[in-house]
Amino acid sequence: MDKKYPSSTKVAVIGGGVIGSSVAYHLTKFGWKDVILFERDQLTSGTTWHAAGLVSQLGPSAAVTKIRKYTLDLYKNLEKEVDHSAGLRLNGALSIAQTDSRWQELKRQATTAQLYDVDLRILNKEDIKKNYPIMITEDLKGGVFMQGDGSADPSGVTHMLAKGARKGGAKIYEQSPVETILTKNGRVHGVRVNGQDVECEYVVLATGMWSRQIGQKIGVSIPLYPAEHFYVITEPIEKLSPTLPVIRDFDSSVYFKEDAGKLLIGIFEGKSIPAFNNTNKVPEDFSFGEFPENFEHFGPYLEKSMKRFPVLEKIGIRKFFSGPESFTPDTNSLLGEVPDVKNLFVSCGLNSIGIGTGGGVGKITAEWLINGHINEDILNYDIKRFQKFHSNLGFIKDRITESLGDLYGMHWPYKQYITSRNIKTLPHHDLLKSFGACFGVSAGYERPMWFALDGEKTEYEYSYNYQNWYPSVEYETTNTLKNVGLFDLTPFSKFEIKSNKAHENLQKICTANIRNEVGKCTYTQMLNKDGGIETDLTIVCIDKNHFRIISSAATRERDKFHIKKHLSDGIDLKDVTDDYCVFGVFGPKSRSLMQEISKEDFTNENFKFGYSKNIKINDSTIWTQRLSYVGELGYELYVKISEAKKIYELLIEKGEKFNLSNCGMHALDTMRMECGFLHWGYDISPEENQFQSGLAFTISNKKDINFIGKKALQKIKTKKIDKKLVMLTLKVSKPGFPLLLHDEPIYFKDKIIGRTTSANYSFNFKKNLSFGYIDNSYSKDDLTGDHIYIEVEKQKYQAELIQKPLKQNNFKNI
Repeated sequence: MDKKYPSSTKVAVIGGGVIGSSVAYHLTKFGWKDVILFERDQLTSGTTWHAAGLVSQLGPSAAVTKIRKYTLDLYKNLEKEVDHSAGLRLNGALSIAQTDSRWQELKRQATTAQLYDVDLRILNKEDIKKNYPIMITEDLKGGVFMQGDGSADPSGVTHMLAKGARKGGAKIYEQSPVETILTKNGRVHGVRVNGQDVECEYVVLATGMWSRQIGQKIGVSIPLYPAEHFYVITEPIEKLSPTLPVIRDFDSSVYFKEDAGKLLIGIFEGKSIPAFNNTNKVPEDFSFGEFPENFEHFGPYLEKSMKRFPVLEKIGIRKFFSGPESFTPDTNSLLGEVPDVKNLFVSCGLNSIGIGTGGGVGKITAEWLINGHINEDILNYDIKRFQKFHSNLGFIKDRITESLGDLYGMHWPYKQYITSRNIKTLPHHDLLKSFGACFGVSAGYERPMWFALDGEKTEYEYSYNYQNWYPSVEYETTNTLKNVGLFDLTPFSKFEIKSNKAHENLQKICTANIRNEVGKCTYTQMLNKDGGIETDLTIVCIDKNHFRIISSAATRERDKFHIKKHLSDGIDLKDVTDDYCVFGVFGPKSRSLMQEISKEDFTNENFKFGYSKNIKINDSTIWTQRLSYVGELGYELYVKISEAKKIYELLIEKGEKFNLSNCGMHALDTMRMECGFLHWGYDISPEENQFQSGLAFTISNKKDINFIGKKALQKIKTKKIDKKLVMLTLKVSKPGFPLLLHDEPIYFKDKIIGRTTSANYSFNFKKNLSFGYIDNSYSKDDLTGDHIYIEVEKQKYQAELIQKPLKQNNFKNI
């Protein structure tokens, strides 16, 4: 008998795995009772049912750690609340290291864990052998044991969440495939289920490996694709301890879990196999499905497992499992509202850690729907970090052969992907390459990270210590300070609006007073209604009623979405990012170089800092801005793509006279820190407000406009801020020893008072430099003594707070 569904609902959740069930539960928990979950077959029938079920508290970032810790706490509490077992077996988890580099990585994780009260112990190989005599440990450097980690029953967790959702008022329909998502005027209108239309205000797509092709039907890009994922379960092992922790042998790409007297052995191999290669499509009726055994692929990892657990040499395999699991281009989840359809949210792409993060991901998604934004730094999870090309079949299938293995691969600082490269190259790419550019990917663009010096390799040699590109950055930053550096800024996001209401709208969504003066540049932020920093950008008045907005390369889709969301009807935001190459010409000799290639007057009286205008270079008209992200006299040239190569060649030719050097992004990032400039996604995010971040100078008290977030700022201003941004340097001044990155604890005496957000070694000032946030309850006198430390790899290094940037920005009136 066909089901009869309600004619409408507030929220339709599509997908009855752990994520969809969690979203439905949290929506009802937070007060939205009118929720329907549609599952095409049975709950867990996609990929949830075959998950290994590992749960872990520590993640690669603060936000992910919060998600994981919340998930585990939720499972513990919800079991009692709804009287349904989650099958928790919290015997802990042991991560082991075979190499010095992995040992460094694990000690860094142990250091970061202290920021989030994760109970963690460092073990040497003798400790490991004593506690787990079944293992071979002679080849180990050590291990990290996390108390309270373990595993859960995927089916138990999902049905527990579903039971909680029903209890809260949600309706759940199994055997109810959603045929398509209905849209009207660019927003969600409903869903078609078993031939019936159900109207709704919101849709949450929690459909796992099907998400990409469901989105494709309505023109929405969802970059994920399934790979074949493997584990085996052994025959029973005599005297196998039921309290054996989950053991992660990262260097062998293998994990082990005790399973009712047997051992489950799973892998995250370096090169995975994309699933469904014959059709490039996940079958609609694929439920509780498996793939044929592939011992040829699994064999090398089984051999490594036998070396770790010799008992396996005498034990047979009871079950060989191979099934599909979806992965994203960067092994991070896909959450949030999509940029293409209003009120369509995704909650998918869990990269084989759905059970361990399902509770927190459901909470985040529900809060996002209800509030319209999220006050947490989860750029790495926001689907808007990607562009449309990321879901192209060729790109995503090639990338997941690498990204699956990244879960257990080395998480090197500054690591670049090998697969799916050269998607976007600059017109002068070959010239950059000929000058020794080592490329990294920025918003899809191949962008120079650094330029090799004579005879050096143009490739990274990854390390947690001294970086092989340091000599290049030393040369590039020093030369920019003394002569002139040429930086390629092309990937910066660029948008334009033309309307007689453009200025009025920008005043409404920006905190600064946007100057409606042709050529004037204004640095500003945009906030959410709670005062969290949503964007960090520069706005330029190109002409009357014509403005250009410039922001970070990595936030292109996210910033575009935020701006469009708040523009008045009828105002079009045009993305012109790919229309222009941008060259940054920075350094004390930059004016002389500009005067060499153009007849314009570049004197300070005629071209002041913070202004811009069209100039002529030979027969080309080029919009030029006098701005500098490196704290030196400089200019940004916006060159049409068709003219970029010849302008680059001219800059190189004429720049020789002024000792011009090509410079990469590492040099740019180093110099922006020397000047005290912040980077959105690292130093600022929706978790921070402008008072905490030292950006109150971008809040205009002149304009009588109720801009977004103004009311929240007025309330925040009346109270003492809880944390504040600080700049620190280490008293040790050796490059790479230690290598400061981010999320290192900051100590006052023996107490953690904050964490770092970004870091670099400054060759110009011979300083290990770091930014971070600390508890604002400490006085200035407290913080000027010899009691400040930054901890790296479980070792504390004495630090000092600096009250001003290393480099004073005195170039503005030159």
